[in-house]
Amino acid sequence: MNAAGIDISKGKSMVSVMRPLGEVVAKPFTVCHTGSELKELADYLKSLDGETRVIMEHTGRYYEPVAQVLHDAGLYVSAVNPKLIKDYGNNSLRKVKTDKADSKKIAKYGLDNWGELRQYASMDIIRYQLKTLNRQHALYSKMKTAMKNNLIALLDQTYPGVNALFDSPAREDGTQKWVDFAASFWHADCVRGMSQTAFTERYRKWCKRNRYNFSSDKAAEIYTGAKDQIAMIPKGDLTKRLIRQAIDSLNTVSRTVEQLKAEMLKLASQLPEFPVVMEMHSVGDSLGPQLMAEIGDVTRFVHRGSITAFAGVDPGANQSSEREAKSVRTSKSGPPELRRTLFLVMDGLLKSMPQDDPVYQFMDKKRAEGKPYLVYMTAGANKFLRIYYGRVKEYLASLETAD
Repeated sequence: MNAAGIDISKGKSMVSVMRPLGEVVAKPFTVCHTGSELKELADYLKSLDGETRVIMEHTGRYYEPVAQVLHDAGLYVSAVNPKLIKDYGNNSLRKVKTDKADSKKIAKYGLDNWGELRQYASMDIIRYQLKTLNRQHALYSKMKTAMKNNLIALLDQTYPGVNALFDSPAREDGTQKWVDFAASFWHADCVRGMSQTAFTERYRKWCKRNRYNFSSDKAAEIYTGAKDQIAMIPKGDLTKRLIRQAIDSLNTVSRTVEQLKAEMLKLASQLPEFPVVMEMHSVGDSLGPQLMAEIGDVTRFVHRGSITAFAGVDPGANQSSEREAKSVRTSKSGPPELRRTLFLVMDGLLKSMPQDDPVYQFMDKKRAEGKPYLVYMTAGANKFLRIYYGRVKEYLASLETAD
């Protein structure tokens, strides 16, 4: 048997081929991530005597074209969690970290774990697109938070508290009432610089122009509050330009976030597990597609423990002789995007308090026992994933039976 260890990098990879007992079939060599060179690599590996398996780390997105091309060529490809490779074979006092050494280490790992290697299954186009959109959504959501905080920091110097005047939810295009209000009334002097009657009329026209509900009581509240605010930056063209630029940037990113959410929901609705996932408590149009994007196809997990280990919310164990730790940290070895989504689902359960939901009942019990916040939130995420795994896998099996 031949184990081809591939150390993946951006644009190129280092390949080593080994057989049992340390026999080197091919010394480490470089392969560029081009169609022609990957085809040559596939032809070479297929020409070797005996069964050949390709082992690589699934790091980032760099490994995907390599795994896809070799898989389509008919080779057995296994993409291994990088942590398993990192923890393997550290039986030397000398620390060596090179691409050549890593490729040989990956090949040795494949030989020693030959029977446990799991074959790579290419993600279908919908799941691939959904995961890509989710990563973009996470990026733009961070940008939105940063730009929102920046705008509030600027307004605190011209119109403190303007962001707390309205609690209206964001519209479908991502715009918010307080942001639109700040675009027109960007300084406290824009409000208190006129009479209350004049401001009320201007506010009424502003509400009509921007399709918001008008209330004379709200206008009076805004006017009274503005008269008591302290502005650190004087009203001027430069101040106006800074705030307008911050608002334009925030609105642009907010629109992008909402567009990504809509596209993710459209893609996720085409997946077979969509109706089951969307029926779960606290999983809405936003978090549902995010869960499906990060978890992927549940059929690739052997049992419930596999999916919790993948997410990094599995409880560890620390026992030696008569000592046994009662509380052990989770591995956190999986994608952080998945853990973030799970915590948002848990937070939603704690806020909505569905009494018939087993995950909420479990978290509420742990909370009543005095467990710390992170402990019962992580335990709830673990239980949620196990239920997710069971329901989705059962539903997919029923679809196969019906067919």
